[in-house]
Amino acid sequence: MPDVIQLLSDHIANQIAAGEVIQRPASAVKELLENAIDAGATDIQLVIKDAGKELLQVIDNGKGMTPTDARMSFERHATSKIRDINDLFSIRTMGFRGEALASVAAVAQVEMKTRQHDNEVGSRLVIEATEVKTQEPCATAPGTNIMVKNLFYNVPARRHFLKSNTTEFRHIVDEFTRIALAHPQIAFKLWHNGAEQFHLEAGNLKTRIKGLLGNSYEKNLVPVEERTDMLNISGFIGKPEAATRTRGMQFFFINNRFIRNAYLHHALVQAYEGLIEKESFPFYVLFLEVDPARVDVNVHPTKQEVKFEDDRMMYAYLNAAVKHALAKYNIAPSLDFTLSPEIQQLSSIQLPTTEKQKADTEKGYLYNAFSNKNQAHFIEKKDALKQWKDLYEIANTVAPSQENTENLIPAHEVPHSHYAQTGNLHGTNDKAPAGNSGNSIISVQGAMLVTTVKSGLVLVHIRRAQERIWYERLLGEWNNGNTPSQQLLFPISYELAPQDAILLNDALADLARIGFDISPFGQNTFVVQGVPTGLPAGEEKNVLDEVVDQLKHEAPDAVARRTDMLLANMARRLSRNTDAIQHTEGQQALIDELFACSQPEYTPDGKKVFTMIKREALEGMLG
Repeated sequence: MPDVIQLLSDHIANQIAAGEVIQRPASAVKELLENAIDAGATDIQLVIKDAGKELLQVIDNGKGMTPTDARMSFERHATSKIRDINDLFSIRTMGFRGEALASVAAVAQVEMKTRQHDNEVGSRLVIEATEVKTQEPCATAPGTNIMVKNLFYNVPARRHFLKSNTTEFRHIVDEFTRIALAHPQIAFKLWHNGAEQFHLEAGNLKTRIKGLLGNSYEKNLVPVEERTDMLNISGFIGKPEAATRTRGMQFFFINNRFIRNAYLHHALVQAYEGLIEKESFPFYVLFLEVDPARVDVNVHPTKQEVKFEDDRMMYAYLNAAVKHALAKYNIAPSLDFTLSPEIQQLSSIQLPTTEKQKADTEKGYLYNAFSNKNQAHFIEKKDALKQWKDLYEIANTVAPSQENTENLIPAHEVPHSHYAQTGNLHGTNDKAPAGNSGNSIISVQGAMLVTTVKSGLVLVHIRRAQERIWYERLLGEWNNGNTPSQQLLFPISYELAPQDAILLNDALADLARIGFDISPFGQNTFVVQGVPTGLPAGEEKNVLDEVVDQLKHEAPDAVARRTDMLLANMARRLSRNTDAIQHTEGQQALIDELFACSQPEYTPDGKKVFTMIKREALEGMLG
């Protein structure tokens, strides 16, 4: 048998290694910016063309390189940061492995000009796919100017799988934002296709947050400053009202290096427990300074994942620091004692109370326990069973049962529902009993409806049923191209972070088709002038937040599925109206509309809307 194992050529090996570090244009931006920072630059310019596919250029005023260093910098594992293995555990610089320039040069055409401040002449190198084409003296400004052209030109498959220019540029802005936040003492500029996107002067962290993320964050910043023997924590967190439904405005930096860590994020979210909604994400820009020996940054090629010597210690310190900052600046949940519209619509508030019901209630065990002095926490054992029986009788009297509804709710027969008329509920032959003009409907804690069919019960989830109904209604309007829009009396200003503004701007046409009238107003601000008919007041920002969050984490095929995503988000928001099902007519209408849908059994995201409980199963429950 012939030998089959052979060594890869240097050319192929370099391209494979480059794939670990350079995954998209944003990866190259990160590496080049970090090199400029390590070179001691105080002014860095980033120039982008065609979302980085045509050109990535980084110009810095750092210390520059000698001709020999310039040539060596493109060799794999050539580094000035590591001399022995112990240096790996005391890393304080951004780049240290010597892979960045080698990886970039393996998959692009690179031109670099560099000059040290005390030299009169600089050096120019031209490299294509790791092959040095030119190295010669040149006139250039002090520092380094590196241009990366035609990324992945020699790896067509990799270039083919790059996303749209909008998506790729958003990733570049993400990397730029993280690095600029970590180094507010450095001035940064960013151009894209000849237009200046950012002009950030050197300053402090608060000024940098405002310059990068927008003016809306300035009034909601809460400073965090904790110093201990093990860990120093500094930066800003957002007030509870600054929490959003979109991810991406959360930044952790370990020794000035951006990281992702779900464990630390959980520690911070726990500190906000009770202050923000569960589906919301707090804003934070936090810097954790720890002894490099206690953290390993060498566990991932992109260096965005780290290992800590003691995870639980980090969790406890961070959680305590955030809680202390929230308490120190009197950040507490505001209590609203006004009744919500949902509570005001309850029958117990709207229906009149008779004198007989009031007298019966005052005789009850619970009423006396809370109205008599020193009785609220006292449980009398004697005749306890009789007291609970009395309580049951009172509840039975007050509840709108079959016997006393004539005084509370006018009795009427429920109209035939869709499935009672057709006798077919997804394959079942459950016809309404003969002589029955309709089915009884029971509301279960305002969350579900129970109605009867011949073979048992149907249990319907109210909110999910509304979601399915609204989705199909909106889909029909979308397909017909006649989605109505309700103009706002007072337009709403909606400000976003730059990377999110890029996404929303790309989706404005789709949003217009579901009834939103939104116009750009400045660089990262939009004006909402119209909303879909039926959208509750105050929900505009929540819908747009969810849309941006979906776009931010969209799958490769999400552009084709964007319509479904937008309609599903709108249906989810519109389905939060509980007023329509407070009375029997609304409940019956909900069931009729649900089973008139083309797919009543599931919500747009696949959750079950209703279930059948057979009579045999009910009998089995009772033995």
